[in-house]
Amino acid sequence: MSIIIKIAGYQGERSVHTRAVQAFSESIHRLAGDTVRVDFVQNIVSQGHKAADLLDQTESGEIDACYFSSSYLGGRVPELRLFDQHFAVPDRRHAYAILDGALGRCLAEAISKRTGFAALAYWDNGLRHISSAAGPIHKPADCQGLTLRTLASDDHQRVFRSLGFEPIAIDVRDLPDAVASGRVDAQENPLTNIYNFGLHKTHKYITLTQHLLGVAPVLFNKKSLATWPPSVRELIDAALKEATEKQRRFAAEDDVRCRQAMEAEGCVIVELSKTERDAFIAASSHELAITRSSFDENLLQLFQADMNSLDEKLLS
Repeated sequence: MSIIIKIAGYQGERSVHTRAVQAFSESIHRLAGDTVRVDFVQNIVSQGHKAADLLDQTESGEIDACYFSSSYLGGRVPELRLFDQHFAVPDRRHAYAILDGALGRCLAEAISKRTGFAALAYWDNGLRHISSAAGPIHKPADCQGLTLRTLASDDHQRVFRSLGFEPIAIDVRDLPDAVASGRVDAQENPLTNIYNFGLHKTHKYITLTQHLLGVAPVLFNKKSLATWPPSVRELIDAALKEATEKQRRFAAEDDVRCRQAMEAEGCVIVELSKTERDAFIAASSHELAITRSSFDENLLQLFQADMNSLDEKLLS
């Protein structure tokens, strides 16, 4: 009798996350044959659920695993808020150095200690940018008074408020309607979500702020893992390693594809100059300092050390 791994997500067929779970499933089948099978529900939102229901479903054991934004767990695992430091990580390579280094292992231990989850991988949840229906955004003054949808994170909301936005949290299930109806003037998301959710049809102006690289831990139910033989856990680790490499490649490729598609449909892509981006950094620096002051100094040192290790490799 085969072991069934039940996984669910909240995005459609074209999503880099969906494709990564499919890659995981294919790797499991190649490595295990019919002894282990992956049962994947691509999008629980299409079944009437909120995306955030995935966390409850996984932790309760209704399903075995999901991917989800680390920001939603920041209240229970404060260490994860390290990834909510706006403008702190310059690019994907530095983010991966952190996730795959000592800090990533430390955060996985914190997740296991404080929740019913085991974080077995970290996926790229996209470089986040700002889209708007009101016009191009070049400077913080352009943000004044605009209602902006963001994640349910106090750190995120404080930063966007410092830029002049009026931030509100809306579940991803309700985001397309909020944008199309004009309930929000702006929102922030990776290019893949802006395009695949159809947000660009209303929000024609997209400013490449690159203010954050979202992180999506792949979360397994700890009790489920404990019931499976060690050989199955080894298969899961091997398959996730392959899937994570592909997922990160998909994410970078999708940025290029989605940008080209949106430009072809008439969207205006705003690339900030260094001076313009520095103005956003300066406007939000006080809030970032507040966020950083809440972290253990050892964690901040690990965060910086992992980034510095990449810089040293690049210079050698």
